[in-house]
Amino acid sequence: MMTKKEKLNYIFDYLDSLFPDPKCELNYSKDYELLIAVMLSAQTTDKSVNKVTDILFTKYKTLEELDNASLEDISNIIKSIGLYKNKAINLKGIVHKLILEYGGIVPLSKEELVKFPGVGIKTAGVVRAEFFKIPEFPVDTHVERVSKRLGLVNPNDSILEVEEKLKKITPKERQIKAHHQFI
Repeated sequence: MMTKKEKLNYIFDYLDSLFPDPKCELNYSKDYELLIAVMLSAQTTDKSVNKVTDILFTKYKTLEELDNASLEDISNIIKSIGLYKNKAINLKGIVHKLILEYGGIVPLSKEELVKFPGVGIKTAGVVRAEFFKIPEFPVDTHVERVSKRLGLVNPNDSILEVEEKLKKITPKERQIKAHHQFI
């Protein structure tokens, strides 16, 4: 019988063979574009988000332009993704808060990130891992399901418990890669 560490190493070796160079599927070129894209990705596919952010960030090239955009126009652009009305409101709130309180720069602190509308722990973790390269193991539905099926966490663990346990058992230098591989 394998120890938990041996099992984890076996899983990582297998994932490395399947997905040697995993990466974020969301398209972005600026810190705020990633923050917005991750917020928009809740309950929809990255492919769908990329379609709308391509239009959105081509039409509105700066935070100031997005801040001045009408809620109606943003809603129309992102209408094809789920929960678009709330996401449009959150997008406007993120942009406005970034400009007013952060000088247009996305903060790297998880505590600051979760203060933005529509930004929870998972979104904050993804932004920190992807943009700032801070070791994180954000847990979405896919990561939760895979980690439970592999027996790395308990079947009744909450998402927060799953994240805590995965971060505890996964070496820091491996967390970002493993997150992408689980997805």
